[in-house]
Amino acid sequence: MLTTEKLHPQFVMDTIGNRTAVILPFGEYNALLADLDDLATVAERVDETGIPHAEVVAQLRKDGYLSD
Repeated sequence: MLTTEKLHPQFVMDTIGNRTAVILPFGEYNALLADLDDLATVAERVDETGIPHAEVVAQLRKDGYLSD
């Protein structure tokens, strides 16, 4: 996840010095969108119940994804 220390914003200002827009390097912009998508997924799943690890392993073995 990006932090503000890892961003390199440039600001567009109006004639009296108010910031009116932000320009980010394209990679940082895409990383922010990915983080936003991840956070939205977490928020949607906050009330989901978990599955015990042993059950997951057993199901993966049953489905042939893990060997014994």
